[in-house]
Amino acid sequence: MKQWHRITAALLVLTSGIACAAHRVLMPPRLDLHPYAKLGLVTFSVENAKGTLHEFATERFAEDVLAAQPGIEVLELGTVDTMMQRVGEHEVGIATAQELGRQHGVAAVFAGHLKITNPQASGGIAGLVTPHLEATVRLDLTVRMLSAQSGGTVWRSSAWATQKVGQVSLVGGELNFTARDPKTAYGPLVNRLIELVTEDFRSTWVRQ
Repeated sequence: MKQWHRITAALLVLTSGIACAAHRVLMPPRLDLHPYAKLGLVTFSVENAKGTLHEFATERFAEDVLAAQPGIEVLELGTVDTMMQRVGEHEVGIATAQELGRQHGVAAVFAGHLKITNPQASGGIAGLVTPHLEATVRLDLTVRMLSAQSGGTVWRSSAWATQKVGQVSLVGGELNFTARDPKTAYGPLVNRLIELVTEDFRSTWVRQ
């Protein structure tokens, strides 16, 4: 009988330990966007590439932010090149963010930049002259959130990834991303980058 009690006690201790090890707690996102309520999103700029890659990445970013924190509003503002020229900036900075705040009533503005490097294709990059070929590229994405009141940066995140992407061509020395189905052609690469840069907006489960 005593042996049975010892076995039962040991099993209870083991079960309790497993339960404690499996206990998880949902942690809030590192950055809560709800106090901003209404946010602006400028179409990402792109370097060393043409086509719709940056537009696709901007759309995916908006989708992830809205899914991560339901209840916020994201106003997609498109490109703001004309406004930047008017305020004397080459990228979205203090003056552009403040002007967007005045014009659209947003509390903060997201602005991102994509940079394409190290393009490689079968047979060499010189042979990449027709659509529907594949190229291995490195894609760097940097996204900032600027206060529409002060123009200061209140959040920044960056990530990079390499992957073989399809349906690209070489136009004027730059890769042209004009796939009929961007989700298939370079969706996995963009999805990975967006997942990385939006980590701060998502709640996460942690073991305790």
